[in-house]
Amino acid sequence: MKNNVSVIIGTQWGDEGKGRLIDLLSKNADFVVRFNGGNNAGHTIIVDGKKYPFHLIPSGILNPKAKAVIGNGVVLDLEVLAQELKMLEEDRIKLKDRFFISDRCHLILPYHKALDQAYENAKGDKKIGTTGRGIGPVYGDKVSYNGIRVYELVRWDLFVEKFTFQANIKNEILKTFTVAEIDIKKELEKFKKLRNIILPYVTDTFQLLQGALKENKRILMEGAQAVLLDVDFSAYPFTTASNTVPGAINTGAGIPAQTLGKVMGVMKAYTTRVGGGPFPTELIDNVGDQIRETGKEFGTTTGRPRRVGWLDLEAVKFSCEVSGITEIGMTKIDVLSGLKNLKVGIGYKLNGKSIPYSSCGYKELDEVKVTYKTLPGWNEDIRGARKFSDLPKTCQEYVKFIEKFLGVKISIVSVGPQREEFIDLRK
Repeated sequence: MKNNVSVIIGTQWGDEGKGRLIDLLSKNADFVVRFNGGNNAGHTIIVDGKKYPFHLIPSGILNPKAKAVIGNGVVLDLEVLAQELKMLEEDRIKLKDRFFISDRCHLILPYHKALDQAYENAKGDKKIGTTGRGIGPVYGDKVSYNGIRVYELVRWDLFVEKFTFQANIKNEILKTFTVAEIDIKKELEKFKKLRNIILPYVTDTFQLLQGALKENKRILMEGAQAVLLDVDFSAYPFTTASNTVPGAINTGAGIPAQTLGKVMGVMKAYTTRVGGGPFPTELIDNVGDQIRETGKEFGTTTGRPRRVGWLDLEAVKFSCEVSGITEIGMTKIDVLSGLKNLKVGIGYKLNGKSIPYSSCGYKELDEVKVTYKTLPGWNEDIRGARKFSDLPKTCQEYVKFIEKFLGVKISIVSVGPQREEFIDLRK
């Protein structure tokens, strides 16, 4: 087997524009595979002025030569999946023999979403800011042997038995939190309809991908969320519920680690974060408001405004090291046009002493003082740039500084949201 597998992962707290890069790179892929997370992820692709928001289906589905696979590590909200399938069918995008779902995927069920909100409400001002999509509770059920998978949904009698049992248990918990109980009969009727929608796409994706590896097909692994939200490497508990690092391609899709060749990290030219948790370079001022408005920093999944801050290279460097990143795709650098000066976080200090990101828990990240490097900005609109030399000199210097600091090549610079608005430095 050759090293024909590539992975794209976020290097910050998500929302780096991974969908944009996945859409670009999937043109050369035979398979595009989601391997973690659920519909708490949001990847937006713009094609010919039309916006396609994806939460579960791999973004590469828009490239007709690529086959799209949802691996076993993904948790599925079937209502969201059905909506995405309908969106693609309405645009006459071929799905037959191009889209596949693992029968090992765990299902996000109505009681998971109800429990998500109940737990957040109970925490009061100590809530962690989940998306409320039931992601944490479904992974909790998965590791405590209480999960229900697509496997059971295919075998309808098994699904009815397990769903009824689990819903009755969860309803007792919901009553404690004074949250509306699950109507079991009504939900079973709904899932019977959803079952019919997804059944044509369910298969043994392990065998499918093993066959692709043996035939030396090019496989692009599509990561959700980002390294700084990884359940083990984040500032826990301000995290997502899954592993987001490249190693998760093995557990989330059955792809052996030794087949992995390229690891592309996606990095926004500044930093954003959704929900609670520490954010060392956060901007709570007019500059932050300007970046948020210009960059349209509102969640694809939730619609809520994102928190905005300067680029934090101390944190990105950690992501590069833990993930073995071989190259970087930088997005949204065009959003910084018009700012006189740009600050870049290059280190942390705690009680006057330097401290690396890896030594910080959520308390330390809340208390660190960021060391900044100030670089000159630019006023020009750069969305028309197609070569690195087209960029203003100060913009070029911004990119070069980041590349030198991280010690990783920046191979793609996105200068706008449209498909063609990027500079390719891979040659």
